[in-house]
Amino acid sequence: MKEQRHRGPAVLLTCAIIAALASLLLHAAAPGARDLFDEIYARGRGIERSLKTITARFTETTTSSLLSRPLVARGTLAVERPSKIVLRYTDPEPRTVLIDQNRLTLVWPSHAVHQETDIAAAQRRIEKYFLDKSPDELRRNFTITATESAERAGTWRVTMVPTRKQIQQGLTRLDLWIDRTSLLLAAMQMTFPNADTKLMVFENVVVNGPVDQKMFLVEKK
Repeated sequence: MKEQRHRGPAVLLTCAIIAALASLLLHAAAPGARDLFDEIYARGRGIERSLKTITARFTETTTSSLLSRPLVARGTLAVERPSKIVLRYTDPEPRTVLIDQNRLTLVWPSHAVHQETDIAAAQRRIEKYFLDKSPDELRRNFTITATESAERAGTWRVTMVPTRKQIQQGLTRLDLWIDRTSLLLAAMQMTFPNADTKLMVFENVVVNGPVDQKMFLVEKK
């Protein structure tokens, strides 16, 4: 059960950040863009305004001192703005993580887990530091660098290192890889205070396509 305990805070943070990224990276830039990070904001303005749904396949790689080797999982992601996101894992075993407004539901049949958690406080923290912020506002909470990625062709790499202790308690570094053509998120990696990491790589990303509402249904207790 070590794996389950390790995943709790990381799962919540993963979902919250994914839900926030549409506004974080695809929001209008402040006037007078100064560097590449500002440019990414500015170019994403039209996409952010029209964004309603996202679906994708993902591969998630977790490293931890509690694991003898990296744990690789795969599944499907669906986002329906403004308040629904679901991660449906298929490999190595089925499980579902659903955020619907301020409630997170984790269903993990092989571990006999069905948890429902009120995440209103966590959502407020994400909104405070991530949502609807201009580049300059984000720079008050993070040291931000943006470069052409050497490790992922055709992407920019945006690195955000929190400068506030409140953020550092849950996250010490966030790396984002943005497709230079579509401006969509290609990958993200979170580094936690204990040096554990979680890397998510996204494929077959579809914006504003139809989403089967059954994706957001979970078994009742």
